[in-house]
Amino acid sequence: MSANSIANKALEQGKGVVCLAPNWVPRSFCVPGRRIKLHPDDYYALGGERGGIDERWFASTTPADNGPLTSRDEGLSFIIFEDGGKVEKVRLLDAVAELKGEIIGERLWAEHKRWPMYSKFFDNKGALPHHIHHRDEHAALTGQLGKPEAYYFPPQANNHGGDFPYTFFGLNPGVTKDQVRKALKDAAEGRDNTITSLSAAYRLDVGTGWDVPPGVLHAPGSLCTYEPQKASDVFAMYENITHDQVVSKELLWKDTPKDKEGDVDWLLSVIDWDLNVDPNFAQNRYMAPRPVRPVKEMQAEGYIENWICYKSNAFSAKELTVLPGQTVTIKDSGCYGLITMQGHGTLGVWDIETPAMIRYGQLTHDEYFVSEKAAKEGVKITNPSKTDPIVMLKHFGPGNPDLTIE
Repeated sequence: MSANSIANKALEQGKGVVCLAPNWVPRSFCVPGRRIKLHPDDYYALGGERGGIDERWFASTTPADNGPLTSRDEGLSFIIFEDGGKVEKVRLLDAVAELKGEIIGERLWAEHKRWPMYSKFFDNKGALPHHIHHRDEHAALTGQLGKPEAYYFPPQANNHGGDFPYTFFGLNPGVTKDQVRKALKDAAEGRDNTITSLSAAYRLDVGTGWDVPPGVLHAPGSLCTYEPQKASDVFAMYENITHDQVVSKELLWKDTPKDKEGDVDWLLSVIDWDLNVDPNFAQNRYMAPRPVRPVKEMQAEGYIENWICYKSNAFSAKELTVLPGQTVTIKDSGCYGLITMQGHGTLGVWDIETPAMIRYGQLTHDEYFVSEKAAKEGVKITNPSKTDPIVMLKHFGPGNPDLTIE
C-alpha cells in the first residue's frame, strides 16, 4: 500500500489515534543506563562501533544525526497498521505530509508544514559533556533549526540514579568571555579544558524538570530523562574530557559552517551569554509539576494531570495519571504524542499496556499519536486495575492553546 493509503487507514482504524513503533537510537559517545526497558542483550544491537542504545525517540519526524554510520530512517517514528494479521508501516514524517491538518491540525500545518517537535528518553549511565544546542540563526547556517529542549525525570524510569545524577547548567555569574574562550581553545588543541569549572552543578530530583533554551551550556546528569524538544538534532560538544572519557574533537565543531571551523570565536558566539550567566538560573529554568486544574476536582473525576514542561512556546508536556478503577475522557486543544509509563487499560479503541521488557525490533502498545480532532473531542481512557494507576507522558507541539507561559 502507498504511504497515503496506510496513513489514512491507520487513522481511520484508530479513530484518530495511531500506534507508533519503538524508535531506538544509539550514541557512540554514551554508555546505556539500562532503564528504558530494552532487553539486556539488545543495548548494543546495532554493533559496538555504533555505541550503546541509550535513547528512545517519541513521535519523531526528525532524523538522528549520528555521523556517517547512521542507518536509514534512524530516529524516525513509524505508524503501525495491522489488518488481518498483516503489519504495514508508514513513517510519521510521511503520514503528516499526506494527512496534513487532518492529523496535526490546521494551525500547526499552516505555520510549520510539519510536526515540529519530538520527545525522547535519554538514558545514560554517566553525565554527558558540557555541550550546546544552537539558536536558529546559527543552526540556519548549516541548514538546520535551533533546538530548545526540556527535561523531566519520571519516577518509573529512575530506579537508580546512574553514576552522576547532577547537571551542570550555564556559567557561573562573573565568568568572563576570555575564560570561556581559553577553555574552548584548550579543547580545540586537545588539552583537558575543564570547562565545568566555570559552571555550577544542580542535583536532579525525580519527578521534576528543567527548561533548557538554545544557546545554554549544559552537561546532562545520569538520571533517565524524558526530553521534549524542537524537531532538530543540532549540537556541539564544548567539553573534551568528561569523567576521564575523551570526546572526539570532531564533536567540538559539529554543526559549525565550513568557513568557521577552527574559529574559537565562532564557538563563543553560539553561547547565549545572558542566559548562561543568569544569577537566577535555577529560579527561571527549574520546573516543578503544575496541576492543570485544582487537584481535588481532578481526583473526584478519576485522574490527576500535571504540566511538567511549560516554560517554552516551542513545545510542552503533561503527565496524566488515571486512577485505579476509573474511566475518564480527557480533552486537549492540540494533537500530541504519548508514552505510557505505568499500568494497562484502554485508550479509545486501543488496548494499552506498559511492557516490562522490549526486544529490539519488537512492536509494543505503549506509544501513540493523537490527532487534533481526536484530542479536542476527548480521548476515553479506562483503567481496569484495582491497584495500579495508568501513567502517561504527553508531548505537544508549539503554541499549545491550553498552556499559559508565566
